[in-house]
Amino acid sequence: MPTFKARLIDITTGEKTVILHEDDAKDMVVRVNERVKLKKEINKIVALIDISNTVVCKGEVGIYEDLLSEFPVKDGDLVEVQPASTPTSVEYIRKKMAGTPLVKGEIYSIVKDTISHSLSQLEIAAFLMAQHYVGMNMDETEQLTRAIVETGRTIDFGETVVDKHSIGGVPGNKVTLIIVPIVAQAGLKIPKTSSRAITSPSGTADTMEVLAPVNFTVDELKKMVVDVGGYIAWGGSLNLAPADDLFIKVEHPLSIDPKSQMMASIMAKKMAVGTSAMVLDIPTGKGAKVEDFESARRIGNDFIELGNRLGIKVRCGITYGNQPVGHTVGPALEAKEALETLLGKGPNSLIEKSTSLAGMLLEMNGIAGKNNGQALAKDILRSGKAYRKMQEIIEHQGGNPDIKPDEIPLGEKRFIIPAPADGYVSSISNSAINAIARAAGAPTNKGAGVKLYAKMGYAVKKDDPVLEIFAENEQKLKCAQIIASRKQPFLIEGMLLEELPGF
Repeated sequence: MPTFKARLIDITTGEKTVILHEDDAKDMVVRVNERVKLKKEINKIVALIDISNTVVCKGEVGIYEDLLSEFPVKDGDLVEVQPASTPTSVEYIRKKMAGTPLVKGEIYSIVKDTISHSLSQLEIAAFLMAQHYVGMNMDETEQLTRAIVETGRTIDFGETVVDKHSIGGVPGNKVTLIIVPIVAQAGLKIPKTSSRAITSPSGTADTMEVLAPVNFTVDELKKMVVDVGGYIAWGGSLNLAPADDLFIKVEHPLSIDPKSQMMASIMAKKMAVGTSAMVLDIPTGKGAKVEDFESARRIGNDFIELGNRLGIKVRCGITYGNQPVGHTVGPALEAKEALETLLGKGPNSLIEKSTSLAGMLLEMNGIAGKNNGQALAKDILRSGKAYRKMQEIIEHQGGNPDIKPDEIPLGEKRFIIPAPADGYVSSISNSAINAIARAAGAPTNKGAGVKLYAKMGYAVKKDDPVLEIFAENEQKLKCAQIIASRKQPFLIEGMLLEELPGF
């Protein structure tokens, strides 16, 4: 077996990768993204190949940071290197690409090889594209879900727990910060493990982080469920569904979200924490992920069927998704609006959506009678009990329970976009609002985002404020202004949309 001198490269690639000199690769008859087996004493590992004639010298093997935890070597160590075969899971991916359904063992093999970094990102992308264009049946989706759970960590809270989830796609969806304290106050256990933003201006974890830390150990989360009935934490450090995180990493640059993968992703994370009942929010409308009611119903019924197979009761709420939820988009702005709502001062649309979804959970779990769940949720909100429960949650997560909405710092660089004419706001563009808020710095800059003074149907006069951009530095603010001028975040009936100059 050929022997090479190890050269450590202080770079993390997200894959198990080594670099060979171009001449060595030719001698071994291997190409980029093929595989080699490395051996040093009792340690062995299979890695993908990069090729260079400058980064390493002939007779050297460049080893990225990612490999060192499994394959501990030092600079200059001698390492045996030989060609390795392609994982069998790649054949299963080709099978899926050809339109043939996969069975349990084949799907498990793909997921296992994904989390062990035995598959390249190109191979993972091929699997996701096959799901996107060929699709998966319900048997495959069930097995994909179970494989994601079985290859990750699970948490047993020792009692019945419930959850709420949204398929996303609508900016400003801060309802979780209102639903969790309502449901916990009613006596249910709701351990809410949330994500950070991927393509949106704020994920639930980003918004909650304005009020309290969101990174915890499993033991800390278990204690919070016992002490206060729930929490809103980030799930990224818990290793609950590591395969899903890797799939999302590849989905993002491809701008795809295959239905089967979305369903498996959501339900795997619920299974991993022992969820017995879940309410799924399906925002529907122009600019949302789901644009029509028929599609929303189909997705909802598929989730209900998948839930039945997995032992999770699922109830779906199809909600209005034509414009942002509430009046704010961005971590600090949304945290402020959520607190205002818990204090009884929030917008009616946000109250209605939050209490309707919370009410569904109360009905599903026998806390409220049929069709009485929303009324009970509103009583808990209006009485101030939900706010006091949120104070407990914030305190247990290490935040200041007495923080007031006006004490939350917002971006100091601001720009107001006025109404260009008298009339009614006829539309709000979700995609434009997202783009403006992200250009302003959200979610990385917590104080960045967008505030809507007028929403669809509002009457405005010329020069009335319609939208305000918040940023933490002047450059970001200017970028957001440019995006706003290009994308038309709102339309007012009667306004001039564009002028085409004549001769």
